[in-house]
Order: sequence, then structure tokens, then C-alpha cells
Amino acid sequence: MNKGIISVCALLLGACPLFAQKSYQLQSPDRNVTVDVTVSDKITFSLQQSGSEVMSSEVSMTLLDGEVLGANPKVSKVRRTSVDQTIASPFYKKKEVKDAYNEMRISFRGNYGLVFRAYDDGVSYRFTTDRKDSLYVKEEGAEFDFPADYKTFTAYVNSTKPTFEEQFFNSFEQPYANEPISKLNDGRLKILPLLVDLGDGRKLCITEADMEDFPGMFLNNERGKTSLKGVHAPYPKVTEQGGHNMLQMLVKEREDFIAKTAGKRAFPWRAFILSQNDKELADCDMVYRLASPSRLDDISWIKPGKVAWEWWNDWNLYGVDFRAGINNDTYKYYIDFAAEHGIEYVILDEGWAVNLKADMLQVIPEINLTELVEYGKSKNVGIILWAGYWAFARDMENVVKHYADMGVKGFKVDFLDRDDQEMVNFVYEASEVCAKYKMLLDFHGVFKPTGLQRTYPNVLNYEGVNGLEQLKWSPESYDMVTYDVTIPFIRMVAGPMDYTQGAMRNATRGNYRPVNSEPMSQGTRCRQLATYVVFESPINMLCDSPSNYRNEGECTEFIARIPTVWDETVALDGKVSEYVAIARRHADVWYVGALTNWSSRDLVLDLSFLGDGDYSLELFKDGMNADRAARDYKKEVVPVPADRKLAIHMAPGGGFAARIVKR
Repeated sequence: MNKGIISVCALLLGACPLFAQKSYQLQSPDRNVTVDVTVSDKITFSLQQSGSEVMSSEVSMTLLDGEVLGANPKVSKVRRTSVDQTIASPFYKKKEVKDAYNEMRISFRGNYGLVFRAYDDGVSYRFTTDRKDSLYVKEEGAEFDFPADYKTFTAYVNSTKPTFEEQFFNSFEQPYANEPISKLNDGRLKILPLLVDLGDGRKLCITEADMEDFPGMFLNNERGKTSLKGVHAPYPKVTEQGGHNMLQMLVKEREDFIAKTAGKRAFPWRAFILSQNDKELADCDMVYRLASPSRLDDISWIKPGKVAWEWWNDWNLYGVDFRAGINNDTYKYYIDFAAEHGIEYVILDEGWAVNLKADMLQVIPEINLTELVEYGKSKNVGIILWAGYWAFARDMENVVKHYADMGVKGFKVDFLDRDDQEMVNFVYEASEVCAKYKMLLDFHGVFKPTGLQRTYPNVLNYEGVNGLEQLKWSPESYDMVTYDVTIPFIRMVAGPMDYTQGAMRNATRGNYRPVNSEPMSQGTRCRQLATYVVFESPINMLCDSPSNYRNEGECTEFIARIPTVWDETVALDGKVSEYVAIARRHADVWYVGALTNWSSRDLVLDLSFLGDGDYSLELFKDGMNADRAARDYKKEVVPVPADRKLAIHMAPGGGFAARIVKR
């Protein structure tokens, strides 16, 4: 054989790719967002905003049998469509959502594909498969590479333990670290959403949507590099009852795959939300748009609203002639308070069912549920029951039917603390079963929203937020105020959040201390009022004691009147971790809420959204001494300025809240 010829051929083969590279481009309707998909021996895409590269990523999906979707891909078909529609959104921050995008579906030999969508405010992609047999997914490849070492706002998992398995057990409630990608702690998983600061005011928020029958995604990094990689919890193999009051299922062993699922399906959306300024993130609809449409034909029975809640205030009543606690007299008092103020629900939080039994049909002798439900019904107040995960899951249909027949209105299901496929499937099953019996759901100890509230509108709220409950036990150094002006731009992008606000005991930075039985908030009274406007929460708690609310009539009346769902939302101003201002309309009444961090702040709010006409402004503003006594506030009723420019001042840790009506 002629060795010279062999060498030349080898050289030529080395110079020429074995796989012909193909490129496919997709642009947003306004042409400012571009996705370039490259297919060679692998599949990659890059994302640009206004001609500037934002990030790139290789994508793949590895099956348990070793097949890699995305390895040596062969394109069989490319189909493009454009959509411009309006989605009805009945229990949301606006009555309808504009859904306009360009879509590209790339089909590959082997019966799989990728779908890309380009919106004016971001990009999303998902895998699809079209196979007869079930699939066992070993891992999904997603590595998001950035051209620079951008700073991030990152929430780590709760656990600092060394193994991912120990970190997968997680309540999804953590404050944000503001660190560059290369310096993130690579020994600790990051939860979504995660925010990347691209500079010049631009941001990228990474999250996911339509997460059905698949585990949630965490992100991790490699120290010193500017990339983030997707990580998923493997499927549970062995679980054991335990955890909080024996109400959880703890994973003792996992499979070597992350999901077992149907062969014909669409996988979750990976969403990349782009903003030119921070306030755009405070009014983002990406997750809602990407979610599967409603599966309920009748939603007339679904009633959002407010809830008088006893756990945060530790059932701590005063001025009553009975011993306050977990008993019927106490709950009747809460029902009376709710009825006086038009509050739709009272919750029975943990303690009404016999402890350590994980059995929701065993009620403590101090509680007569039938009597409470009937008493509430006579006052037009519904009852919601707290439920530990395993007590609810182990006998779900029987429990739901039993309490639906009794007249209970819904459940607050708590302590899920996982987002592996088994737990994600539970959330969908619970939503379906509760919808069947016309029961509401509020998920606690749960992963971030991914659009389930659109698919099952009876799911009204989620925790997955480091809410006010933390102040019952957090040390004096804990900074809830900065967190409050961070989450509207990150966690709230994913969907509603049960933050559980409404404290009437308020503290300045130097005066705060944790008190379990008489807890306080950080920041001013007006800050607490404003959170009912700023934070999205279709079913919203009043966390403090009815005794305290009855001593604070002006504030209580204002909170009680604020709607929990809206016809229109306008993000007025904001900067991540510094301040936020939002206006929302319900029917013909507008509300405005603003929050600041620990810096006092003056803002001029543009109220031009009101249009023509004369308007009256009922406002609550921080008092002259709110920096010393956080409860200090002033209520005024004034005309809206003719030029629609409203100047407001907020004390350190302060807030501003207003109700606007046409005169």
C-alpha cells in the first residue's frame, strides 16, 4: 500500500468534517432576539439580543440504553410557524396574555426533535420524541456557556452537605447571592429561576415551564469557568417515611435514570427571558405562555381570595374569654374576623390532625371540623385544611372526597421538599384529583411554579419562596428587606408566591429580633401593605393575629379590599435588590405598591396609564418617624396630579401603597 496516499487522505479527512454542518436561524417578531441552531456531530444553539451574543449551549438527551438524542444528528424536516394570539388568564395578574412568537421545529431521524420559540422577550426550547415504547432518560445535556464572567443573582439549595443526593432534599427557599459565574460555589446546587446580569441594564432569567412527568432542573458550575450546567435528581428507587412529623418520604436510594416516561411526548421548556431593564422582569408572562392550556372545562367554582391564617401569629389572641389555641373557639373567632372584613377563607394549619399518624382522617378531639365548616358557611367564609405531603398522598382520593363532601374548600399541601419525577407527578395528580372534587390547592415546601396554575387553574399558589415565616426564627442579621426587592425580578418571574405577609408588628433594622409567638416583620408598616400589590398571590394570607388587626383598623380595611387577581398590570419602575414599583387594576380600581431596600428612597411614579379624567388617591406612606418606629405611617386622600407624576418618599426598609378611583 502507498503510505504517502494514506497520509494525504488522513490529512484531508482531518481537515474536512465528517458531518456537514447546517445552520438554522430563528428571530423574534421584533427581530431583536435571534437563535442560531447549528447541527453537526452535535446540536448547539446560540442566543443573541440586538446583535450581541448572550449565551450558547450544546443540547442532548441520553437514554438509559446508551442512545444519545443529539449525537450525530440527521435533520429530516424543519417546519416554521408564527403565532400571534391572546390567552385568557382568569386567575392571574392580568385578564389576558399576549402570546406572539416565531417557532421552528427541527425533526431528526430517530423520531425525536427540538422545538425553538423566539419571543420579543426571550427564547425557549424543548425536546420532543415520537416513539412507541416508554423511554428511560439517563440525563439531559444542557450547558449554558457565557461569553463573559457575568454576575448572577443565585439562590442555592438549603443544604450545604457535600453530595447532590443530600442536596436534592430541599425546600427551595433561599436568599440570593450576587456573585459572578466563575466564583459560584460549585459544591452546592443552584435553584431556578437564576438571574444573569448582562450589563448595560440587560438581564437574562433562566427557568423552565410545563414540567410534566419529568424532574425539575438545578444548575451547577465548574469553579473558574463561565458556564452553568443542568442537573436533575434521579428517580427514587427506595423511599422511607420520615422527616417532619413523619409527613415526608425520604429517598434512601435512587435509580440510574432521571425519568421513566412515555415515548411520545414533549419535554419541559427551557426558558431564557431577556430584559432591557429590570422592571420588564417584574411583569413577565413567559412561563404562563409556555404552560399547557387549561384542562378544566368548568372553572366557575374556583374562588381566589384572602385567608385569615393562624400559624404565623401562633394562635395568639388576646382580649377573649377563652383559651386560644387549636380548638373550635379560636377558629370561630378567626371566622368572625374574616366575615367582618370580607375575607374569603380561614385556614386550619398544622395541628388539627393527630400528630405523627400521617392520617388526615384522624382529627384531634379539640376540633369539630363539621361544626367549623358549617359555622364558616353561615358567615360566607370557607375552610382550607393544611396537609402534610405523605398524609395527603397516601390516601389522596379518599381524603379529597371526604373533605369535599364535608364542605371544605381546599388544601394547603406542605413538606414536599423534592422535585424528582415522582414528586412532580404527585403535584399533577393532586391537581387533577382536587379539580375533580372542586377543591383549591396551595402548594408549600415545593419547587418553583412552572405554569401548572394555567393547566389546572384550581392551583392558586405556591411557596418556593423565602417568605415572612423566616422572621419567626431568623437571627437579627437576617436581611428580609433586600430579599423583598429581589424576588419580584427573579422568583416571581416563574409565577405566584405564597409569601404570607401582613405583619402589624414592624421593626427597623436595629429593632428586629425573632420572636416565635409574637413575630414581627422587618421594615415599615407601609411595606407590609405594599406587598399585597407587588407580590402576585391569587390566594393570599393575612399572617397576623385578628386581635392585632382589630387594633389597626385603617390598615386592615385597606388590606382586606385589595384584590388577589387582576385585569391589568403595569410595572412602573425597579432595580433588582434596590426597589420596585408596580400598579395593578381590578375592574375600574387601580392599586399601586412600592418597596425599597434599607436605603431611603424618593421616586416619581408615572401614572399616565390612568388616561383622562379626575382621580382620587387614597395613599399610605411611611410616617416622619418610620425610620425609628417602623409602624409609623400616614394615610391621606388626595387628587391624582394632573400631570400624572406622583412623587413618593420611602423610609429605609419602607414602602408605599395606594388605591386610585375615578372621581
